[in-house]
Amino acid sequence: MTIYQFLRLFILWACLPHFCSPELMFRRTPGPRQMIAEARVPRSDGKILHRQKRGWMWNQFFLLEEYTGSDYQYVGKLHSDQDKGDGSLKYILSGDGAGTLFIIDEKTGDIHATRRIDREEKAFYTLRAQAINRRTLRPVEPESEFVIKIHDINDNEPTFPEEIYTASVPEMSVVGTSVVQVTATDADDPSYGNSARVIYSILQGQPYFSVEPETGIIRTALPNMNRENREQYQVVIQAKDMGGQMGGLSGTTTVNITLTDVNDNPPRFPQNTIHLRVLESSPVGTAVGSVKATDADMGKNAEVDYRIIDGDGTDMFDIITEKDTQEGIITVKKPLDYESRRLYTLKVEAENTHVDPRFYYLGPFKDTTIVKISIEDVDEPPVFSRSSYLFEVHEDIEVGTIIGTVMARDPDSTSSPIRYLCQC
Repeated sequence: MTIYQFLRLFILWACLPHFCSPELMFRRTPGPRQMIAEARVPRSDGKILHRQKRGWMWNQFFLLEEYTGSDYQYVGKLHSDQDKGDGSLKYILSGDGAGTLFIIDEKTGDIHATRRIDREEKAFYTLRAQAINRRTLRPVEPESEFVIKIHDINDNEPTFPEEIYTASVPEMSVVGTSVVQVTATDADDPSYGNSARVIYSILQGQPYFSVEPETGIIRTALPNMNRENREQYQVVIQAKDMGGQMGGLSGTTTVNITLTDVNDNPPRFPQNTIHLRVLESSPVGTAVGSVKATDADMGKNAEVDYRIIDGDGTDMFDIITEKDTQEGIITVKKPLDYESRRLYTLKVEAENTHVDPRFYYLGPFKDTTIVKISIEDVDEPPVFSRSSYLFEVHEDIEVGTIIGTVMARDPDSTSSPIRYLCQC
């Protein structure tokens, strides 16, 4: 064959349509040495014909995962342009799974998969192909690498890393306040279809909460949710693949949400008037009794401070706030006297110490009550009119003679009779 004839055949071949299907028809990219490699074919006249080496032809292979057919799954076909169809070539396969997972018909180049393949275990397989002359066992094509890519099907449901989440949000939060974000993952291929596109929805927890479909962020959906009315909520979130469409696979998780306390309740005295009693003999600092305002809030939001703001006993009594019990302890400030005054009235105020400006409109965050303190009489000893008496007598005075008079009085209001005794 002359060079002119060779060129005509090459141009004719280039103009013919090339066979494409599952056959391996993407063209091997030769390295620098391959680009210039030549095959030396001896002629009958002893001269050497220099022929430019031609390459493999194939398309990239794609294989659907989780094949359920009874026969081996067809992958594709290796084909060399050196193959004349006379059976003189032998195709050899090596690499990932060659001979076990993937087998090749050495005569036709047809490749089959011998079992089901899971893309989530391995997404692609790298193999090498070679064609040799069956008689001489010499390669007619250099070994070349190709890839079998596993196409995904929707065989994995979205999963959450936790079965149960816990979260909290302040009570009285405005609608749309973010509570927590939950995220599900899908093992399917995110680059192929919608198998891994997850959409979130709420199955339980409405109308109190909502979830953003694309992000999984849970938000409050009702205004003025009050912890004092209800503290705990259970929300069930569903993640569904295929963009949430019918037929998509789904998974769920539970989110336990607690409303945390804010100071949205003022203190309240349970009674408008409180009655206490104290002995007139009680020393200064004696505790007369206690008052307590209740607050539906918790912790520091329920802390109150007590003080006496009015009344006719402001000079006689004081009040101390007991932090542990949140009570107001009323104590004696000055000595008491039943005979001077028997009843005192105090106006006591209880006020929150930590007021949240956001909830001023729910105030005022204080309350008052009236405390009436009755002074109880104590049986006091008689009181002499003088602390000492001095009498002069003659030495020869007769027995029974009056030498002087001492006088005592009963300070009690009842003025009980007084009996005198002489201790000499």
